[in-house]
Amino acid sequence: MISDKFRRELRSQAKLWEAEGLIDSSFYQQLADRYQFNTLETASRNRFLSILIGLGSILLAIGVITFVAANWQVWSREVRVAMLLSLFIAVNVAGFYLWRIPPSRSKNSNPNIPATTGRSKLLGEGLLLLGALILGANMALMAQMFHIGGSSYGLFLAWGIGVLGMAYSLRLTSLGVLSALLIGLGYWLAVLDFSSKIEFSWLEVLVRQMPIAASIMFVPLAYWCRSRAIFALGAIVLIFSLQMSIAQGLNPNWGVAMFCALPPALLWGYDDAMWPNIDSRLFQATARSLALVFLAGLFYFLSFHWLWQDSPSPSQIPLDWSVLTNLAVLGALTVFEWLHLGRLELRRPKQKGVDLTTGAIAILIIITALIPLYHLNFSPIPQLATFLFNVLLFLLAVGLLREGLALGNRQTFWGGMVLITLQIISRLFEYNTELLLKSFVFVLCGIGVIAAGLWFERHFATKDE
Repeated sequence: MISDKFRRELRSQAKLWEAEGLIDSSFYQQLADRYQFNTLETASRNRFLSILIGLGSILLAIGVITFVAANWQVWSREVRVAMLLSLFIAVNVAGFYLWRIPPSRSKNSNPNIPATTGRSKLLGEGLLLLGALILGANMALMAQMFHIGGSSYGLFLAWGIGVLGMAYSLRLTSLGVLSALLIGLGYWLAVLDFSSKIEFSWLEVLVRQMPIAASIMFVPLAYWCRSRAIFALGAIVLIFSLQMSIAQGLNPNWGVAMFCALPPALLWGYDDAMWPNIDSRLFQATARSLALVFLAGLFYFLSFHWLWQDSPSPSQIPLDWSVLTNLAVLGALTVFEWLHLGRLELRRPKQKGVDLTTGAIAILIIITALIPLYHLNFSPIPQLATFLFNVLLFLLAVGLLREGLALGNRQTFWGGMVLITLQIISRLFEYNTELLLKSFVFVLCGIGVIAAGLWFERHFATKDE
């Protein structure tokens, strides 16, 4: 598919070529017809309109809920049930009808360019999003009317699963994102609600097996909708639930290695091509970006010396079958990913840059697991561990700067700059230093950031010329 960004750049260049006399007006018109320059403003306007419709749907849902709450005690139970069901059905039926209206496409349009989404389709998607919000309100109010007890995390989890079914049936990215947010919020509330472990139910099983459940629920949906947002949110829910599962169900003396190493290894080794009938690597870059963010946050957190001063006392935590199931399934998937990645790299021996990057990440992950494992099980090394994680943070920042310069990626370059600056400022405030030294370091950091930014832009401007 041809992106709107490419068409905008092509239109600006084509206008420049026509002004310079490199092409005539007829050739420019052929390019305009083939790449549909006249639909660029419509597509941009529709994206803005979809945002407004989404926000309006949320505000409308809040207004409806407030109106119902204001008159809730006046109506009888039968009127309440009929009104809630009628509102839910009417909104979803109207949204589905408008959403089914096909977008307009001219006869000479390029099939590689997605059709412009009509306003009726956007309005229908907004009504479907409103229907998903009304679903949660109906579930809460029905439970209150019929005196069905339950926890708040159960409401959000059940609500999220209902919205997930709507997202699968309609193939809507907005509903998939809403489902991921609801299920993630429900899991977070379940982690905070320790009393939820007393009663056994299907929700309790879902909470305990959330790492596996998140991968099953959101990864296929991300491919079905071709949405990086759904994949990223699903991966965040998976990694967070996996870490909580390890922290609550494994002995910290050796579970800390799994806590630090398994999430980045799982994310970095992910490859879309390992699944059958999938050839494009749609989400590999997203997974690796999340792995780098995880490593950067972990290195920064473990670079503080106070964290290593007091070692936790040895504790015996009984093994939980759910934790072992999560570790077995996701650990086996991680091993399969890295074997698949190694097999691909052996077939491409000429691409040394890729081998170096993957090998460097593998070394960082192994060191990240070994340092706390040695510190907790063999001999405390607080000073050495602090120094090593500061070195790892610095090396990761330098690696991001190198990749940003090599690939011309501004986000990667500035990510490395932010890590280095954050490390310097954190060490400055962590240790007792004079105000004069702090002011001097702040001035140097400011000058360094400005100089690096100007040099980066000038370097690539010169390279493009």
